[in-house]
Amino acid sequence: MLEDKAVELGRMIGQSSEYQALKRANDALNADRDAVTLLRRMEQIRVDAQRMIERGESPTAEMEKQLDDLLMQVQGNTVYQRAVAAQENFDKIMMRVNDLILDGIKKGATSSIITLT
Repeated sequence: MLEDKAVELGRMIGQSSEYQALKRANDALNADRDAVTLLRRMEQIRVDAQRMIERGESPTAEMEKQLDDLLMQVQGNTVYQRAVAAQENFDKIMMRVNDLILDGIKKGATSSIITLT
């Protein structure tokens, strides 16, 4: 029963306008070569910095400057901005869903009525 309800909830979330907007925004972001290039460069610098930290070294000032410059460029990209906004909207919906599930759990835990349907 629980699995069926979970599948149904997932289906409904997948059909929501917020999820559909997120999917479209992510598809557009992945199709934007400039944004993808910037994000990959940022990720590579982040990975390199993490490796340096793991070796007990500090990332260089040049790495930090490069990351700052790349961040400014990517944040100015309208496709990226739309993807971030869509993600924020979807996250709000998911937080609300999680809150409602938690409320249901609390009510179910205190209820003396047992249902199997």
